[in-house]
Amino acid sequence: MEKGKIVKALSGFYYVEVTNKGIYQCRGRGLFRKQKITPLVGDRVEIDITDNGDGYVTKIYERNNELVRPPVSNIDQAIIVTSAAKPDFNALLLDRFLVLIEAKRIEPVIVLTKMDLVSSEAERQMETVQTIYENIGYSVVRLSSKDKHQVRQLVPYIAGKTSVIAGQSGVGKSSLLNALKPGLDLEIGDISESLGRGKHTTRHVEFISINDGYVADTPGFSSLDFREIEAEELPECFPEMVARQDGCKFRGCKHFKEPKCAVKNAVQTGDIPEFRYDHYLQFLDEIQSRKPRY
Repeated sequence: MEKGKIVKALSGFYYVEVTNKGIYQCRGRGLFRKQKITPLVGDRVEIDITDNGDGYVTKIYERNNELVRPPVSNIDQAIIVTSAAKPDFNALLLDRFLVLIEAKRIEPVIVLTKMDLVSSEAERQMETVQTIYENIGYSVVRLSSKDKHQVRQLVPYIAGKTSVIAGQSGVGKSSLLNALKPGLDLEIGDISESLGRGKHTTRHVEFISINDGYVADTPGFSSLDFREIEAEELPECFPEMVARQDGCKFRGCKHFKEPKCAVKNAVQTGDIPEFRYDHYLQFLDEIQSRKPRY
């Protein structure tokens, strides 16, 4: 038996990397199907290697976390890529990604791409965006994937960690990975000018080894829902609200209609950006309005 990590899943095969021994093509045991367990990229596993060099996944160790889309596990951080132009920066969409990542207790890193395409005024706006999110407590990097020196800013975040890279289609995820690892040659989708979003180009989930870390390239998507998040959990996904919740009069305050709410007071004084609170209320309404699952 060997211990390793699934770094790629494709057509029913799992590619397991065993330290100092390479990557083995494996199948999953039938027992997993009976137990309705699907091995995921990122799983720590045990494999039984056959005489021909292939193997079988015989055990999956307990996961720290897992995502549905992309289907990966044991993620240390999420690199959320959002563009400054083509498509234009979208704070609402960024906050959706942040909430979903926070709900999984995964550390987010915000990357603002395509800075080479913005005007001087738009660049100042992106500087303001960076300041706002850094004040909340997030790591934010502004860059152009065409500038190698700017791309190198991401290396310290990636080294030694398992990351998922995510964002709306067309924001430049594949371009960023290609810049981080020359020769990778990931397919880059053409931007649809009429729709303002990119075509889906990623075909499978795979960890890419970059700077002593792993990064998963994931399918682009522009629709995100909160079906796994309850209304009571939503405030925990906004760090600026968590920092002030002890000042609220009521325990479990949803920061909506409750009196003497420290969060609402912080919005009024400008300590919490109004657009972030507006997004919170929109997400809260969305969660409370969804149909119950049976």
